[in-house]
Amino acid sequence: MNTRGKKKRSDKKNILFVSSEAVPFSKSGGLADVCGALPVALADKGHNVKLVMPRYWCVNKSGRDMKVILGTMGVPMGRETVWCQVIGTRKKGVDFCFIDHEGFFGRAGLYDDGKWEYHDNAERFGFLSKAAVQLCKDLGFKPDIAHCNDWQTAIVPAHLKLKELNNPFFSDTASVFTIHNIGHQGVFPREKYALLDFGEENFTESKFESWGKVHFMKGGIFYADAITTVSPSYAEEILAPYGGAGLTPYLERRSGDITGILNGADYESWDPARDEFIPRKYSVEDMSGKSFCKRVLQERFKLAVDTDIPVIGMVTRLAHQKGLDLLTPVIKDIVRDMKVQFVILGTGEKRMENFLKKLPSEFPGSIGVWIGFDEQRAHLIEAGSDLFLMPSLYEPCGLNQIYSMKYGTLPVVREVGGLKDTVEQYDERQGSGTGFRFNDADPWAVYYTVGWAVSTYYDRRHHFDAMKRRAMKKEFSWEDAAAEYERVYEKAVRRRSSWEKNSFQRGRGNTIF
Repeated sequence: MNTRGKKKRSDKKNILFVSSEAVPFSKSGGLADVCGALPVALADKGHNVKLVMPRYWCVNKSGRDMKVILGTMGVPMGRETVWCQVIGTRKKGVDFCFIDHEGFFGRAGLYDDGKWEYHDNAERFGFLSKAAVQLCKDLGFKPDIAHCNDWQTAIVPAHLKLKELNNPFFSDTASVFTIHNIGHQGVFPREKYALLDFGEENFTESKFESWGKVHFMKGGIFYADAITTVSPSYAEEILAPYGGAGLTPYLERRSGDITGILNGADYESWDPARDEFIPRKYSVEDMSGKSFCKRVLQERFKLAVDTDIPVIGMVTRLAHQKGLDLLTPVIKDIVRDMKVQFVILGTGEKRMENFLKKLPSEFPGSIGVWIGFDEQRAHLIEAGSDLFLMPSLYEPCGLNQIYSMKYGTLPVVREVGGLKDTVEQYDERQGSGTGFRFNDADPWAVYYTVGWAVSTYYDRRHHFDAMKRRAMKKEFSWEDAAAEYERVYEKAVRRRSSWEKNSFQRGRGNTIF
């Protein structure tokens, strides 16, 4: 019997996937894209996946496909038991389980009210993590892998190793902690630690303590059996002195357990050949629709309608991480010195919003700006632009550069994280590459790299067009990413077995699992 390519039944795993957000239900950033796509890719490979997340207001619990999974569930929080309900639905082979607690999650914002972070985020996401573990017990779902994501779910590994240490139900459960963005770590006042109920012996500098405060991500790094990041280069960067945002010493201790796995892309939503948001579809075989999209883009953003002028697009959070402070000192020089147009869509820091708002009136016909987020405009920018600028100070993976390449829109990016891993540098001698990269975090590096891209558009158009076709053929699939996560899961299982065989004692010094 030919079994090539078929997964053995024993290889199928029960996977508990825990996240604070996931598309299509809730989203604040790239975390939701990953946590909405990776579980589906794992389910496609035959694994049994339950994704646990909060039931925010944006999740309609009265929806036709929703059903009550657990009418009541008690979750131990410190000395108290907090009661909630669990509702759920099944989509694309994944069981989505929503923790329904109106006090914690019945809010419009995921983490903040638009101005300030919620004061009880430690309670909210400490509860989510403990509820995910409790759900497994109440449903009789025995996970082989508990996969948690970012600081919001980082205490799951510690809960399994400390509170469930002697519970045979979890004796074979290995934990994986994925760092999507190390810039957000979950640091809270000391008194919040009592909610976790992990004992004073675990409130140490190597585990949960940081300058007298409780540090969720540090605990995840210490207790997880395996750690991943969302690109190979980002895995290297967080081990560097400044890239770890203060956590480098703790990550170095676990360096052998860290794996960088590049995110896949959602080509069902981001493909110009079937994109319902753009005015005319196109493909690498027939690019005529891209010129039409460009004209519509110029009209929509009140630019001079001229398809011979290169358009530089940006769809971004207006945040320090995204490198807008590298662009703002030179954007006026770029428009004055080069025959080029800009289209920018985003929301975020008010100072940046106020700066960008003034540009269309100062450079009418050359710069278009939309403050806010609009899905249709985002797709139109990807389709109608010639270049896509991402001058990020750091970028764990990035998705817009991947989308841009699929749309034949060449990325101009800083050489960090996933941008470095996905965009191939243009070689002027051979005409190869899929975009333009620069290294220095300096405004003039942005100016000259944009100038290089614009000069290629005008002076080496055959190179530019060949790069577009090459970029459109690139594939970053979730199937490939899921296969790499399967290998990490096996590594985590071995790690989990090894510390058990070595007679792990709770609270022992600075043991690294």
